[in-house]
Amino acid sequence: MRFSDNGYYIERYVKCDNCGVLIYGDGVAAQTAGQDRLYCSPWCVDWADARARGIAEPRIPLPRVVR
Repeated sequence: MRFSDNGYYIERYVKCDNCGVLIYGDGVAAQTAGQDRLYCSPWCVDWADARARGIAEPRIPLPRVVR
């Protein structure tokens, strides 16, 4: 989600090119299958890359949260 410079309104909705989650910050820019894309996390980058390489059901481990 991109807010206006003054923060009073939403300029445009930006969604992850993989999962469709709204991206509030800068996101993760990456090139997948020869196209520039914007993702919400490195996990989505890895998953989309695996799909582009022809893996039908990628098994990408979820990131661990250190507490």
